[in-house]
Amino acid sequence: HFLGDALRRFRDAERLILGICNGFQVLLKAGLLMPPDEDGPIATLAPNSSGQFEDRWVTLQVTPGSCPFLAGLARLYLPVAHGEGRFLCRSEWELKGLEQTGQACLRYVDPAGGPAVYPFNPNGSQGDVAGLCDATGRVLGLMPHPERHVLPTQHPHWTRERLAEEGDGLALFRNAVRVFL
Repeated sequence: HFLGDALRRFRDAERLILGICNGFQVLLKAGLLMPPDEDGPIATLAPNSSGQFEDRWVTLQVTPGSCPFLAGLARLYLPVAHGEGRFLCRSEWELKGLEQTGQACLRYVDPAGGPAVYPFNPNGSQGDVAGLCDATGRVLGLMPHPERHVLPTQHPHWTRERLAEEGDGLALFRNAVRVFL
């Protein structure tokens, strides 16, 4: 309870919170992304459907809504590395509610436009959810690792393709800094 309370006070002081991978698990379990109701937690992160650790690069569709971390972004290409990243909602209608409120802000997608089946959805997440923000947009949790793609040389094809000016993940951190400028 102590960590959750401290994080809530931090958020309520109009600060931003970013939870990556295990940090996403912490934010979800602490109720910062979605407060539990009388029946308990609304969602959880479960073991990957593949039954194994997944370490790969994924394409994400961004729906920024009110999340300042994602402002101006449409797609991201980031790595994942986890064994328990499958997002599951207690019920389908609760997932629909997260979609309608804009909280389901990051989704795994097939880069060619097809359905995000394995390996494009690396963990079997319900609704292809890769990340959520809270109702204020100031708290973001995601399974992919933006900190592992801030430099162009972190891209897996940087020697074979044209070198980008910066990695996709850097945009999330730039956006967070802009909030306070």
